[in-house]
Amino acid sequence: MVETQSALITNDAVVLGLLAVILGFIFKTSNSERPALKRFYKYVPALLLCYFLPSLLNTFGIVDGNKSNVYYVASRYLLPACLILLTISIDLKAIINLGPKALIMFLVGTLGIVIGGPLAILVVSVFDPNIVGGHGPDAVWRGMTTVAGSWIGGGANQASMKEMFEVGGDIFSVMVTVDVIVANIWMAVLLLMAANHKKIDAATGADTSAIEDLKNVLKPITPSMHVFLLLTIT
Repeated sequence: MVETQSALITNDAVVLGLLAVILGFIFKTSNSERPALKRFYKYVPALLLCYFLPSLLNTFGIVDGNKSNVYYVASRYLLPACLILLTISIDLKAIINLGPKALIMFLVGTLGIVIGGPLAILVVSVFDPNIVGGHGPDAVWRGMTTVAGSWIGGGANQASMKEMFEVGGDIFSVMVTVDVIVANIWMAVLLLMAANHKKIDAATGADTSAIEDLKNVLKPITPSMHVFLLLTIT
């Protein structure tokens, strides 16, 4: 009988605390005035480390994401609180005043998420139908549902799509690999672009004055208000 190796840390409270320490360390050092740290974070975005360092805990067997309830707690309790703190100072009228360009970009992004998968299958099928074919549980379109589910709601949603569309084990393994590789590479690219948005705006000649004005209009929320809101939500 093969023994299953358990993770080093199995207590969810300890796992959550460890994640909090890692994130706190990243944001603390990213705001440091030390020259070495400033040079480091000039090229490595803090948000990229927020994704990368916690993933190492699972990779090296320190925690087991599949057996932990931290995701459930974070998504049901911490995420709503964070969303409220994130959106409470939003000026909807000022956002509307950004004009049609912002609305068009929003609609294009939404449309890309909704029809991106089916459109990709359709385009590739013109050149090589065998690549996007398959029958029964191993049909490519079934596997694509798990990728879409993962990008929308994470691993739990991906597993739900697998059961709902009866995705075969072989195609599911392929899609998990695609999901991990593509998602992580693209996330790294997005975070690097976000960290260097001023250079990109200057190179492309983008007019960001309306967005900068909106940032200046937003009212900052004090730490005491953060605590009050969190206690209210709790």
